[in-house]
Amino acid sequence: MTAAKISPLHDLARELEAARRAGRKIVQCHGCFDLLHIGHIRHLQAARAMGDVLVVTVTADAHVAKGKGRPAFTEALRAEALAALDCVDFVAISAWPTAVETIRLLRPDYYVKGQAGEEPARRSDRLQQEIATVRELGGDVRFTHEVVFSSSALLNAHFRVPDDRPSA
Repeated sequence: MTAAKISPLHDLARELEAARRAGRKIVQCHGCFDLLHIGHIRHLQAARAMGDVLVVTVTADAHVAKGKGRPAFTEALRAEALAALDCVDFVAISAWPTAVETIRLLRPDYYVKGQAGEEPARRSDRLQQEIATVRELGGDVRFTHEVVFSSSALLNAHFRVPDDRPSA
């Protein structure tokens, strides 16, 4: 079941187009999801409640900019962990440094980020580009208000990240 939820982006785009024609609302979340924790789970559950289909796109290993030894888990393992969640309908790995191209390809009705991005002054250039792309395509950007944790802080505080990551 988990593997069936993971698709190449172009295949997923075709599947989402069929769902869209059927009147279903597509929700997209995007991120690294290196250490899946309760903050992520609650965020994804809240995002899923906003529409009919939840798609989670994962930053490819080559574009994770979290520091030495990161990501701790490969893109395949991160995708597998997300696909194991009941609230997640589809998972895909994004080949680009930002979510802009995945947004263009998947055309979500709602692009959902955590509350940290809600305040315009705190938005990174990357998030600003993603928001502009969603709006350009006629979608809406929404924010969840769930408990917040930092995977980076948790990994740095509690685990020694080895130089060699586990592989899928």
